[in-house]
Amino acid sequence: MVHDFSSATKETLQFLHATFGFDLWMVTRTEGNNWIVLDVKNTHYGTRPGAVFNWTDSLCSRMVRGEGPRIAPRASDVQIYREAPIASQLKIGAYVGIPLKRADGSLFGTLCAIDPEPQSDDIYHAQKYIELLADLLSSLLHTELALADSIRRAERAEIDAARDSLTSLYNRRGWDQLLEREEDRSRRYGNPAGIVMIDLDDLKTVNDTQGHDAGDKLIKRAATTIQRVTRQNDVVARIGGDEFAILAIECSADDTEILVKRVRAGLQAAGVKASIGHASRHPENGLLATAREADMRMYAEKRQRHLERATHS
Repeated sequence: MVHDFSSATKETLQFLHATFGFDLWMVTRTEGNNWIVLDVKNTHYGTRPGAVFNWTDSLCSRMVRGEGPRIAPRASDVQIYREAPIASQLKIGAYVGIPLKRADGSLFGTLCAIDPEPQSDDIYHAQKYIELLADLLSSLLHTELALADSIRRAERAEIDAARDSLTSLYNRRGWDQLLEREEDRSRRYGNPAGIVMIDLDDLKTVNDTQGHDAGDKLIKRAATTIQRVTRQNDVVARIGGDEFAILAIECSADDTEILVKRVRAGLQAAGVKASIGHASRHPENGLLATAREADMRMYAEKRQRHLERATHS
């Protein structure tokens, strides 16, 4: 028996493909102008989970706006579909698209299908049936998204022992575990996320000139500041001696930029010099790749700071 959105999606796509044909069936998520493939059943198009297309280029964006029908056995007969940019990139002979909604009625994504060849008008008779399956998927989605925060709290309680003794932030082990679990959610629902990496610039100098007690105070001041400027559901960790990391949960690229500005301003006000790098999750790569990208950007900023110091010394 199917109990969760992910397995229900797989079963639904397999059933629709076997019952109604169509070369490609997808469940998607919209996030800004990203149209993210969460799961897919296809034969020849080669589309894979995690693929990202431009939402405004799609037939689904026009369907959602009410500009085109949910069922188009001959997609080229519908002018708005014929003129969509994606129609010049892929051969689309027939189209099916049904919105998937959140509990508040806003758009989550779509259950959709395309085939390179026109299809029989018999597909019109299946519309209410496909809409029912989309509604069932939406209902499962409502339940799981409503539970997401409580699940995160339970995960953090379970991992609570994996904390740094000096700052009480998560340590490297806790960070790795929570990153892996959030990646599972992001892959399942297409959630956006951002990662910020922070490296203190002067810890070694403070330790060498003022002693380790002063260094510990610097680390604690940085930790308190970083935690104060992040949201309650974000993950903040000390992953090395002078390294901190933030996992910004369900955070868009623009919101991650805003978070970085808050972190920079907060650390500056606290008298903490730090190099910072950030990146946003791309569905095709995932959070581990995002963390590596943020880390590379942080070290690039640190090298630039060293160069500037050397130039002025």
